[in-house]
Amino acid sequence: MDEIRLLYVENTISRKKRQKQQHLVFFMRVQDLSYHKQVEVLWAGEDGQWQVLPAAFHSKFGGGEYWQAQQVLHDSHDKSLPGNIQFSLRYQVLGREFWDNQYGRNHRSQADTGIKLMAGQSVQNTGFTSRLMEGQKYLPVTVAVKSALKAETVTVHWTTDNWQHHRTAQCKYRRHHWDKSQFSNARNPNHYGVQIWQAWLRVGQAFKVQYRVCAESGGQSIGDDNGGGHYVLSRKPLSVLILNLHCYQEDNQAYKFRQIAKAIDEQQADVVCLQEVAEFWNNGEGDWQSNAARIINEHLAKPYRIHSDWSHLGFGRYREGVAILSRYPMYGYEAGYVSDSSDAYDINARKVVMATVDVPYIGTVNVFSAHLSWWEGGFSGQFRRLHEWAASKQQAIATLLCGDFNIAADSDAYQSVRVDYGYDDQYLAAQGVYRPEKNFRLDDPYWQKTLSQDYRIDYIFMTPDAGLQAVSATALFTDQDYGRVSDHNGYLFVFEPK
Repeated sequence: MDEIRLLYVENTISRKKRQKQQHLVFFMRVQDLSYHKQVEVLWAGEDGQWQVLPAAFHSKFGGGEYWQAQQVLHDSHDKSLPGNIQFSLRYQVLGREFWDNQYGRNHRSQADTGIKLMAGQSVQNTGFTSRLMEGQKYLPVTVAVKSALKAETVTVHWTTDNWQHHRTAQCKYRRHHWDKSQFSNARNPNHYGVQIWQAWLRVGQAFKVQYRVCAESGGQSIGDDNGGGHYVLSRKPLSVLILNLHCYQEDNQAYKFRQIAKAIDEQQADVVCLQEVAEFWNNGEGDWQSNAARIINEHLAKPYRIHSDWSHLGFGRYREGVAILSRYPMYGYEAGYVSDSSDAYDINARKVVMATVDVPYIGTVNVFSAHLSWWEGGFSGQFRRLHEWAASKQQAIATLLCGDFNIAADSDAYQSVRVDYGYDDQYLAAQGVYRPEKNFRLDDPYWQKTLSQDYRIDYIFMTPDAGLQAVSATALFTDQDYGRVSDHNGYLFVFEPK
C-alpha cells in the first residue's frame, strides 16, 4: 500500500442558528512505520490562502492505521466560507516525508457536494468509530457507494460473538443524507456520483460488534472489509492496576500519592489493587485519615469505591494492609487471614481482601488483593488457602488474584502456582509468549542474598477457563512515564471477554 492514501473527503455546508458553516472531513489510510509520526492536511479555499490542518489517529486496520482531520468553518460579515477547496496530505515519519497530492496537482472538493470517494474506492464504510458508548443500543452504519456501481442492495454482515453467529442487515438508500450530529440538516446532493446507504444494528448489551459491508450489483459483490478483516467496535474494556505502595517509606510521599492518582485517572484504571497500604498504628486502633489508599482515592477526579483492611504492624509504626478501589459497584466484601498466624505483631500474618465487581457489559468479576509472604515465611500454605477461598466464591466471569506474591517469576514457587494450581500469569499471557521480565528493583540485602535474579514478584493470576483474556499489560511508574512512586513498579492490565 502507499505510505499515505486519501480514502474520502466530505464537504458539506449547513445553517445553524442563522449562520452558515462548512464542515470538512479528510479520511486517510497510513502505513504504520513508527509510533512517532505527524500527519497533516494542507488545504486552501477559494481565497487561495493555504492552511495546515493536523490529522489525528482514528483506528487501526489490518495493514496500518486510519487517520482523520476535520474542521468546521463559519462565515461572518468580513469573511466568507472557503467554498471549493484544494488540498494535499503530508506524512512525516522517521525523518522522511510522504505525500498524497495527485502527483503534484492536488486533490479538489467542491463546496457542499458531500462525500467524494477516491479512485479505486467503490464501496466505503464512513463515519465509523472504534468504541461503543455506554448506554448505546443501536449502531448506525453508513456506506458510501459510487453511483456507477449501480448497487441493487447494500448489506451489513455482523456479529456480536466473534462470528459464532452471523447476522445481516439491509441498508436503505438515502437520497439525502441527514446528519444526526450538531451539523443539523446538512444535505448531500452527491454531485460526485456517490450514493449514501445506511443501516442500524441493534447491538443491545453486546460488548463487541464486528462487521463488514457489501454492495451487490448484477450478480457481483464488492465489499469493504477493513483491509481484509472486519470493522470492530467495543465497549470500554476492564483495566486493572496493581501496585505495592511501600508502606510510607518513600521520600516526597504526598507527591507520589498524587502521581498514583494521576495515573489512575489518565490510564482510566477501573479497578486498583494496592498492597503495603499503611496508616498510623495509633496503639493498634489505626488512623483512617492517614490511610494511603484513602488519600490516593481522595486525589482522584471522582473518588472510587474502596475496600481496605490490615494484617500486621509494619515498620514499627503502621497498620499495614491491602485495598481494592473500584470505579464500578462492588459487593460481597470479605477480608481474612490466609496465614497460619493472625498475630498483629507477626510480619507473616497476611490478610487478603476480596470483592465482586460488577463491570458493565462484561459481568461480575471476583477480585482479590493479596500480599503474601516469601517462601520461607509461609507462601505455600498462604497460596493454598487463597486458592481454596477463590474456588469457593460464587460463579463469576473471572476471578483475579492480584498483588505482591513475593515469588520470583520462573521460581519453583511460581511454577507451583502455574502447574499445581493451574493459574496463568496474565502479564505473560498478554505478551503472548513465556518471557519473565526484570521489572522489580530493591536494595534490601535480604533479596540480594536470597534471590539469584530480581524478577517480577507482582502478578495477576487467572485460570485459563475464565471468561476474560488479557489483551495488554504494561509497567507503570517507571522513569519513562509517571516516575518511581515505590520500590515496586505498578502494572496496568487490560481485559476483554473471550
